[in-house]
Amino acid sequence: MGKHYSLGIDVGSVSTNIVAIDDNLNVAEKLYLRTCGRPIDALKAGMGRLINMLGDDALIDACGTTGSGRHLAGVMIGADVVKNEITSHAVASCHTVPDVRTVLEIGGQDSKIILVRDGVVFDFAMNTVCAAGTGSFLDRQAERLGIPISEFGGYALRSKSPVRIAGRCAVFAESDMISKQQTGHSSEDIIAGLCEAMVRNYLCNLAKGKKIEDPVIFQGGVAANVGIAAAFEKALVKKVIIPQHYDVMGAYGAAILANEQMSMTDAKTRFCGFDAINDEFSAKSFECADCANMCEVVQLLSNGKTIAHWGDRCGKWDGQSVCVEKVRGKEEVNEKHTVSITNY
Repeated sequence: MGKHYSLGIDVGSVSTNIVAIDDNLNVAEKLYLRTCGRPIDALKAGMGRLINMLGDDALIDACGTTGSGRHLAGVMIGADVVKNEITSHAVASCHTVPDVRTVLEIGGQDSKIILVRDGVVFDFAMNTVCAAGTGSFLDRQAERLGIPISEFGGYALRSKSPVRIAGRCAVFAESDMISKQQTGHSSEDIIAGLCEAMVRNYLCNLAKGKKIEDPVIFQGGVAANVGIAAAFEKALVKKVIIPQHYDVMGAYGAAILANEQMSMTDAKTRFCGFDAINDEFSAKSFECADCANMCEVVQLLSNGKTIAHWGDRCGKWDGQSVCVEKVRGKEEVNEKHTVSITNY
């Protein structure tokens, strides 16, 4: 008899994260992969690696997805729960630090702040417009400076006199960094200034008018940067907690939500099985001209057959999504497993 797990999958623009938790909601295995602009390939590769980590006899009782590619992932693997990033990150944070009140999250392409009161999301804000406060911008600057991103934060901590960097815009920040280099400032001082500029940008854009209270959690891929963490503590004059699984908290939250959902019902999981990664998936879109909305509808195909639609506003295409379940090596469409994508 194999071990039982719940899966959480977070498909983002920069990374695809997968977490398997046991019945006690503890992380058994986790994966952090680069999406590289190919979410279907990244998810298939991740699921292939996960089954090797868990063992062929692993039993999946629940599965949840989140992130910008949550609908795509939800149909591909058969999710029981499809939730937005705010909910998933908040759930993981509350499980990790039960009395958490402020969640700071910076990912590869966006950033968020979540205020929690008594275990419930009280307020939140997201920034998906400017790249200056995201991990992708840090990656680009590390590459330009010829410094491994894993060492970037260490440079900031060695700074003796951080310079002032204009951090409201990625273009201006990079221009300012080049200007400071040309005037002879050290890489340590420039990087420390960049970290402080990113934190100023974050607090001005997302936290403006919000009361940041302890305990404060900092998560997302950028939480690995000790320079950013130090800059947050300096600006907030508060201790910032970096959880053990800071890099996969979205996936962790999705796994917890799926576990809780399936624990409250006798229904069988929609999870299609690890063999589903062997299918050929592709996506395309078309413009529906049946009403004035002119919705761009996304169509997901498996082995050439349409298995899902989403993206419409009027609901015409909603409910036409199905999970192709592997049953004794044969593909069958199980009607009771029909998934309505936009209802999550």
